[in-house]
Amino acid sequence: MPASGFVSPDAIRAQFSRAMSDMYKQEVPLYGTLLELVAATNEAVLAEQPAVAQALRRSGELQRLGAERHGAIRVGTAEELATVARLFAVMGMQPVGYYDLTPAGVPVHSTAFRAVHEASLQVSPFRVFTSLLRLELIANAELRDTAAQILARRQIFTPGALALIEQHETAGGLDPAQADEFVRQALETFRWHHEATVTSAQYRALHEQHRLVADVVAFKGPHINHLTPRSLDIDRIQQGMPAKGIVPKAVIEGPPPRRHPILLRQTSFKALQEQVAFTDQRSAEGSHTARFGEIEQRGAALTPAGRALYDRLLATSREALAGVPSEGNASDYMRLLGEHFSEFPDNLEHMHNQGLAWFRYRPTERGLAAAAGHGRTLDALVRDGHVVFEPIVYEDFLPVSAAGIFQSNLGDDAQNEYGQNANQAEFEAALGRAVIDEMSLYQATQQRSIEQCLQRFGLPAAPEAGSMPS
Repeated sequence: MPASGFVSPDAIRAQFSRAMSDMYKQEVPLYGTLLELVAATNEAVLAEQPAVAQALRRSGELQRLGAERHGAIRVGTAEELATVARLFAVMGMQPVGYYDLTPAGVPVHSTAFRAVHEASLQVSPFRVFTSLLRLELIANAELRDTAAQILARRQIFTPGALALIEQHETAGGLDPAQADEFVRQALETFRWHHEATVTSAQYRALHEQHRLVADVVAFKGPHINHLTPRSLDIDRIQQGMPAKGIVPKAVIEGPPPRRHPILLRQTSFKALQEQVAFTDQRSAEGSHTARFGEIEQRGAALTPAGRALYDRLLATSREALAGVPSEGNASDYMRLLGEHFSEFPDNLEHMHNQGLAWFRYRPTERGLAAAAGHGRTLDALVRDGHVVFEPIVYEDFLPVSAAGIFQSNLGDDAQNEYGQNANQAEFEAALGRAVIDEMSLYQATQQRSIEQCLQRFGLPAAPEAGSMPS
C-alpha cells in the first residue's frame, strides 16, 4: 500500500477483476466451464513447449496469464460514458484507442479502458471494451426519441459508487475499507437484471431496429456481456469446446495460426437466450439474447507499418472469400487467410528488422559479464548477443474482429447499413477527454526498455541508439 494509506489503483483493478469474474461465473455457468478448459489448455501448452513458458516467465506474462480477463459493456448516453470513465479511473484504467464499428453494421463507437504502463499491466491486465450507442443512426425518429427518453430515466450507478468516485477524485485515493466498498458498489453497474425497463412492444421495436439497440436501451444497466480469459492455443480451445457442451462460433476472428502470434485472435460460444420480464408482464415471459463467453489469444503488438500490412492482408483475404465468414465457408476462409498471410514474416528477427512489431529489449548475462557496451550502439549489442529482444504483447482490440464477435453473438443475420460514420471528436466530447493513441504507448514501452538496457551498459540513452520500428 502507498505511504499515503491509499490502496493503489492497480490493486483495486485486480480486486475488481476477480469480483467480476466470480459474479459472471454465477450468472453464466458455461463461463466457468470455459475457464476450466482454458486453464487445462494453458497448462498443456506450457508443459509441451518449455521455450514458451520461459519466454512468458522472462517477460512477466506468466504471472498474469491465469488472471487475465477482458470484458465488454455498452452504454447508452454521453453522461453514462463520462461517468464510467471516472469509475474506471479509480482503477487506473484509461481510454485507449477509438473504434468505429458502423461499417460492419453495428451502431456504436468504442474505446478500451485499460492500464497503460507495463508495470501496471503485469499487476492486472484487466481491460473493458466500452461502446457508446449511436442513437442518431436510428432512422425512425419516433423510435429514436423513445429510446432517448428511456435512457434519460435510468441511473446505472449506485449512489455509493458515485460517492466513492467523488471521494477518490477529491482525496486522491481510497483507503482499504473504501476500496472494498467501491468494488462492491461498482459491481452493481455490471450485474445482469432479468427485469427490463420497457414494454414488450417497445422491446420488439428496438429489437427490429437492431438487437444491440435493444440490449443497450431495454435494461437497467450495461450488464457485462462477456468476460474473456487468455489462451495460449486458441485453435485447441476451438476444437475442445464441443466436448464440453459448448458450441463455438464458426470462425476464429483475427490473423491465422502462426508460430509467432501477432495482435489478437478471438472466438466465443453462442449468446445465451435468457428469460426477461417486460414492464407489461407479471413474470419473465419474454427472452433476450446478449451474453456469451469469449476466448482470446494475444500476440505481438504491431507498429504502424506492421498494422498496415495486417489490415491489407486481412482485407485481401475477405475480398477473396467474396462474402462474410460463416459456418458455411469457414474452411475456405481459413485457407485464404493462411495463403495471404504467408506474406507476413513469421520470424521474430525478420519482424524486428523490417520494423513490423514493437519489442522489449533486455541485456543477456553474457553481455553483462563481458562488460561490453562502451562506445557501442544497441544494434551492435543485439548483433553480438549482448542484448536480446522479445515482442511486446498486444493489449488492445481489432475493429473487424470486434464487429465479427458482436454480429455472431447477437445472432443478427440481417446486415444493417450505417456506412462510414467514424466520429472520434464526437466520441471524445461524450467521454470528456481524448483517447490515448495505442501506438504511443507501445513506443514508450519499447523506448523505456532500450534506455534501461543502455544504462546497464553505461551508455547514454539516445533516441537513435537502436532499431526503432516506424
